[in-house]
Amino acid sequence: MITFLFCMLMLLVFGKLAVFAARAAWGVMKIVVCFVFVPFFLMILVISGLVYIALPILIIVGIIGFVSSRV
Repeated sequence: MITFLFCMLMLLVFGKLAVFAARAAWGVMKIVVCFVFVPFFLMILVISGLVYIALPILIIVGIIGFVSSRV
């Protein structure tokens, strides 16, 4: 159940960040970090069984993405 919640929140957060990144015209490195390294890091945490660490990180990134897209 927690893994399903994690997957849904991950799709929601990074989908929202994808739209925000395209509109904000970030540099290439920021986009690569946002869409390659952070999701890869979170997936490694989930695969290794550290969902309880990955879920709060995902929620924090989601809140930051939500707040920064409102400005």
